[in-house]
Amino acid sequence: MVSIDGLAVEFSGTTLFSDISFQINEKDRIALMGKNGAGKSTLLKILAGVRLPTRGKVTAPKDCVIAYLPQHLMTEDGRTVYEETAQAFAHLHEMEREIESLNQQLAARTDYESEEYMQLIEQVSDMSEKFYAIDLTHFEEDIEKTLLGLGFERSDFSRPTSDFSGGWRMRIELAKLLLKNPDVLLLDEPTNHLDIESIGWLEEFLTSSSKAVVVISHDRKFVDNITTRTIEVTMGRIYDYKVNYSQYLVLRRERREQQQKQYDEQQKMIQETKDFIERFKGTYSKTLQVQSRVRMLEKLQLVEVDEEDTSALRLKFPPSPRSGAYPVVMDGVGKSFGSHVVFRNASLTIERGDKVAFVGRNGEGKSTLVKCIMGELEHEGTLTLGHNVQMGYFAQNQASLLDENLTVFQTIDEVAKGEIRNKIRDLLGAFMFGSPEASMKKVKVLSGGERTRLALMRLLLEPVNLLILDEPTNHLDLKTKDILKQALKDFDGTLIVVSHDRDFLDGLVTKVYEFGHQRVREHLCGVYEFLETRRLENLQELERK
Repeated sequence: MVSIDGLAVEFSGTTLFSDISFQINEKDRIALMGKNGAGKSTLLKILAGVRLPTRGKVTAPKDCVIAYLPQHLMTEDGRTVYEETAQAFAHLHEMEREIESLNQQLAARTDYESEEYMQLIEQVSDMSEKFYAIDLTHFEEDIEKTLLGLGFERSDFSRPTSDFSGGWRMRIELAKLLLKNPDVLLLDEPTNHLDIESIGWLEEFLTSSSKAVVVISHDRKFVDNITTRTIEVTMGRIYDYKVNYSQYLVLRRERREQQQKQYDEQQKMIQETKDFIERFKGTYSKTLQVQSRVRMLEKLQLVEVDEEDTSALRLKFPPSPRSGAYPVVMDGVGKSFGSHVVFRNASLTIERGDKVAFVGRNGEGKSTLVKCIMGELEHEGTLTLGHNVQMGYFAQNQASLLDENLTVFQTIDEVAKGEIRNKIRDLLGAFMFGSPEASMKKVKVLSGGERTRLALMRLLLEPVNLLILDEPTNHLDLKTKDILKQALKDFDGTLIVVSHDRDFLDGLVTKVYEFGHQRVREHLCGVYEFLETRRLENLQELERK
């Protein structure tokens, strides 16, 4: 369906990748994998036609519709949510107007035998055939179903898009793309702005669609559930696996072990050859052999081993100061904004050492309750923090509180204590600041995602006993998430995490607080046990019941 031939991208003297070739077939559901900076988003932009490669080409049939959702996008203002979403069908209305215009021209002309008249008839016929082949009978129903699936309420349909945050506006763009029914759907981090329920809906939509999907995502469960093929972008080339992400990890490990074995054997051979040259370079009888070995080394193609897997790095928190037995106790806590009730009568007790998740749809009060615990919002009822509670808090705005004049290295160096100081370089590498250039960047030149990762890393090094993380994984790749998850499992304090990342929560939390319908309900189990005990496949069904 879509052919990629000999693609190369070079900039500032650096080759991002070279001579990449593969095909996207109908019904392919492909995960693009690779470390940050490997070129995944660049490749997606080239496939979408919004960026040109240095060399090579992308070819697709003339009538092939390719739709692209970038990581960062803002919807235009001036329309309601429903009107903006209906723009997905704007090209069809334009086609309808053009057919009407051509029919008017035909009606006005009398040169029935002319070549121009015959061309007009052919043009109207072609366009009409395409237009009437499209089923618009369920147009309004499809818009409603898609918006509801992505988490909007019916009451949101008539609200202007300017009322919504960037994350919700991104959902509007996603709805428009899905409604276009494209032949190839290109998605760059689509789950970053979705709650668990909406992710489940999107998974179901994509797996039931017969069209091709290419996705970049750091949500392991999402990738595993929807993809059947994994293309890894690494060291300027690609490896194409006809398996999902979990199976790809096994094959990749085997491939890397084989590369390492070949590399070690080659290095041993190179060293033995160099030793021979050094030993006999002044011996007349060995001159030809020495020259032969020198030429061999000059022509030798070196075996490369894929980038080192940093997931073996174990990040340890500094020991937590001991808090009281009950760091957070609530009785009848509620919060309203004017007449809008977010939740009411929340009564819960979080014990020292608990690791709990706040889950539920966006807008049901998870972050609001966190802000009540932090003392940032007034509330109804009683909320008591235990003895000697020392809180560490991570939210998206933490990134804006960093000192812009420090370098990345200095930002971490000033809070690192104890044995972790000896591993600052490894730690920076695990959080994607491994190169000398990256670690010496000033904070003020970092992107939003880079600042977020840096703020999270800094927080993890401070001695606290109640850690509150609000969507900590949005800008982390899969390896970094593994490092963070292991560190949180080893953390000896109390943890509250707001997250839609099911794989991240699995095995980390032992208690789930479910937010919905103005209530907060406690479930004494992990996230998958919570789903299984209620015989649900995902949290979307929870809402329906």
